[in-house]
Amino acid sequence: MTVKIVVNKGAEAKDATEKAAEKPSQTSSIKFKLDIRSTMDDRLIISDHPEVDIVISTKDNKITLFPKDKTTDMVYDTQNDFFKFMKKKGIVEPSSVRGGNVFGALEGVIVPNKSDEMLALVVMNIAKFIEKEQPFFDYLKKYEEMEEKMFLDPDDADSTELGEVPQKATKGGIRPGYGGVSSYFLSYML
Repeated sequence: MTVKIVVNKGAEAKDATEKAAEKPSQTSSIKFKLDIRSTMDDRLIISDHPEVDIVISTKDNKITLFPKDKTTDMVYDTQNDFFKFMKKKGIVEPSSVRGGNVFGALEGVIVPNKSDEMLALVVMNIAKFIEKEQPFFDYLKKYEEMEEKMFLDPDDADSTELGEVPQKATKGGIRPGYGGVSSYFLSYML
């Protein structure tokens, strides 16, 4: 689904008919790409964010965020940041943000507006939020790849070949032979 947003630039004091008579209005378009799907009941599902799915219900005039895989503190932080961002932009009523009827979901009511471009404005601000969050998730992905590489293909300084470490009868601080809970048993010997 393509959403085209047009922002008019020019003097606000002049009437629209005067502007049209003087010269053509200067317009600019903002383009962004989102993975948006429409449901059978006219809801829009935006699934570009790595942690949450964003659902816009035009019928109920609500935005709901559902966790993608599992509900963690990171998902809640993302939902909280999203609604703070939308409140700051004036899209969501501050007192309307609450838990949804699905576990882990948060929802907020879109500020009532008679503008025809309200849906486009909401989608544009969602795209800005996702763009703002993207560097953080790119960093997490690179960090996980680096950590995986460190464990699966370590450097020579961080690894030992089989046979390099000499064998001993007992190693470490936990001595065997005191049953299945030997480490706990040693603390009671004192």
